[in-house]
Amino acid sequence: MALLSNGTNFLFNVIFFFSFTFLCNCGNVQGDQNYRDALAKSILFFQGQRSGRLPPFPAQEISWRANSGLSDGQLAGVDLTGGYYDAGDNVKFNLPMAYTTTMLSWGAIEYGKKLGPQLESTRAAIRWATDYLLKCARATPGKLYVGVGDPNADHKCWERPEDMDTTRTVYSVSPSNPGSDVAGETAAALASASIVFRKVDPNYSKLLLKTAKIVMQFAMQYRGSYSDSLGYAVCPFYCSYSGHTDELLWGASWLFRATNDVFYINFIRSLGANDGTDIFSWDNKFAGARVLLARKNLVDKDQAYQPFRQQAEDFLCRILPNSPYSSTQYTQGGLIYKLSGSNLQYVTSITFLLTTYSKYMATSNYTFNCGNLLVTSKTIRTLAKTQVDYILGDNPMRMSYMVGYGTNYPRRIHHRGSSLPSTRERPQPFKCEEGFQSFYYTSNPNKNTLTGAIVGGPNQNDFFQDDRTDYSHSEPATYINAAIVGPLAYFAKNI
Repeated sequence: MALLSNGTNFLFNVIFFFSFTFLCNCGNVQGDQNYRDALAKSILFFQGQRSGRLPPFPAQEISWRANSGLSDGQLAGVDLTGGYYDAGDNVKFNLPMAYTTTMLSWGAIEYGKKLGPQLESTRAAIRWATDYLLKCARATPGKLYVGVGDPNADHKCWERPEDMDTTRTVYSVSPSNPGSDVAGETAAALASASIVFRKVDPNYSKLLLKTAKIVMQFAMQYRGSYSDSLGYAVCPFYCSYSGHTDELLWGASWLFRATNDVFYINFIRSLGANDGTDIFSWDNKFAGARVLLARKNLVDKDQAYQPFRQQAEDFLCRILPNSPYSSTQYTQGGLIYKLSGSNLQYVTSITFLLTTYSKYMATSNYTFNCGNLLVTSKTIRTLAKTQVDYILGDNPMRMSYMVGYGTNYPRRIHHRGSSLPSTRERPQPFKCEEGFQSFYYTSNPNKNTLTGAIVGGPNQNDFFQDDRTDYSHSEPATYINAAIVGPLAYFAKNI
């Protein structure tokens, strides 16, 4: 099933305050981490999530996957093939998929040179999503398609994407059934990707930006949450728990970054979105938008953007473990701990903001204070590194939470295609429930290695049981991986 996550931060009763030197004293599972290897694998993972007609090798290195979802969109009379399955299921949810695209694009924008030989594969991962999102935005005027596949039917099955026989229901938002959240995130994805492709494919970049403007106008003009419009089709799987104001802020911030058009910054200021936050995820974008806008103050020295910088620093003061304003729990092993459902999604997204803000601060030797705590670029970078290293194996379990990285990593991940024999091994299809008994409930390792996949991660006690049925900890997702690509590139070139 898809990851259940509400993006709402709960106030934990216990808040641990660590010095940075204590954040992880658990030793190293395999010597210094190989960030370049982890980076390559983190991007390769997306090939395992592809829907649609797959290209031949070497463009498709994960060979146990095959074509799937080739009729997607037919029930609505449109072509909606392509895109990504969000996690271990066979549904295409556009809200997390668009966020995945935005974070991959932001990583390519901020760390393009550091990505080195992985820049091209990152662009390919982005384009696999944007080609699909363009179809969703342009297939029917006045309508935005936001998902394919009945999640309730899909979650009753354990079958390969190549075998899907559940209804591929098509979901959309429109002026009468608005979805400012999914539309705002789609606009952010297309606008950020337009920057990625600006020099290497100008025509494609222009199409992305033109479409982003149309979708953003739709999001602004017809206000409302897609959770209200689509109900059971997106909830509880990817409900927009934080509302749609954050996506309006996020989408407008990316269009401003892509166009420098004051229309968007004026709209942002009119939103009055000033509430504090200590989380960043596919559902809650406030912190990300503020870091993005703070760049204008920190890097471009524009004092008009100082309020966004102050909001970004308020967020960081809520994250830093020895800040007097911290509202973030840490495990004994030093891991940021936000919620029990797929906690690593919050860790990777927040870590992206840490490395990026550190990078902005370093451009001008800038520092700030959280009460009596002096925060430097190195302060934030150190915290980010502890989170990345924890995921890669510097933790009490001595386990890498990235599949295929190191020697000790999850072998029983909650992922249909990975757990079942491939079509090469077994050409005949699995029926809906046929895979449960032999491949879901078994304690045997998965049949196929989903290289690079980062799972939901350990519990609050740093424990991970590697149990396929425990989806809140063992399920990988595109948005967990998308957010770590930038930090991995950063450390690959800076350590």
